[in-house]
Amino acid sequence: MSNSSSISHFLLLALADRRQLQLLHFCLFLGISLAALLGNGLIISAVACGHHLHTPMFFFLLNLALTDLGSILTTVPKAMHNSLWDTRNISYKGCAAQVFLIAFFFLASELSLLTIMCYDRYVSICKPLHYGTLLGSRACAHMAAAAWASAFLYSLLHTANTFSLPLCHGNALGQFFCEIPHILKLSCSKSYLRELGLLAVSACLAFGCFMFIVFSYVQIFRAVLRIPSEQGRHKAFSTCLPHLAVLSLFLSTSIFAHLKPPSISSPSLDLALSVLYSVVAPALNPLIYSLRNQELKAAVWRLMTGWFQEH
Repeated sequence: MSNSSSISHFLLLALADRRQLQLLHFCLFLGISLAALLGNGLIISAVACGHHLHTPMFFFLLNLALTDLGSILTTVPKAMHNSLWDTRNISYKGCAAQVFLIAFFFLASELSLLTIMCYDRYVSICKPLHYGTLLGSRACAHMAAAAWASAFLYSLLHTANTFSLPLCHGNALGQFFCEIPHILKLSCSKSYLRELGLLAVSACLAFGCFMFIVFSYVQIFRAVLRIPSEQGRHKAFSTCLPHLAVLSLFLSTSIFAHLKPPSISSPSLDLALSVLYSVVAPALNPLIYSLRNQELKAAVWRLMTGWFQEH
């Protein structure tokens, strides 16, 4: 029996046993991470450089792209390193940092920003005359700052509480990155109930955001269907559908991964779901937004052609 003070490292879940499959996983992660870096980097550059994109919708999209980049860079590099060098180790401090960053970038800030973006679409379509007042530059800055600050506090609280628990059930984690539920399985103290309580409060807050989003989109679709012109309806839907697709991908994969029945749980399914919600979803977000938004596609195209002309 050991406790957390004697643990110097954790063992992450091996993606494969055969060397060929390990190298294949390395190549897949490399391709996904490069696609995520390119897609999110282009969105960030296009919004930052395109003055006509300095609107609330694109400002929050820029923040979402930063979150997706952070999520990818938190989990993928270590998984690539372990696959390439055939190892499972992650240091105690590295695991704590990974838990903090995953909770910060993926869980807290992603959901906060998606909720704010829903509010932006709601005001734009249902209360267009008040859009400039409710979503001015100062209001947008305050909402983004509140999202990042609350995510920081959320992550700090959960990370500090998780790593204050005594761990006496070994150091092997059933996940390819450090995740709070898998660390709690190593705890030998009933004080882990305190962390479960925090997770329950977090789930209630997430459910509140979900209900706000559902209510907002009911009002949005009712307003869109009352628009007399087909062109107006198409324009309204083109700004809402990408956000709705990203939101659905985020919620469906993460909720099913954490709340699926134990009867259908298996290591391979758990691994596939974790890759889907923590790696694939952040990499797909830029593509989803770019496919439907003509302004963003034009700005990205101008950015790319300008770069090629200069070089």
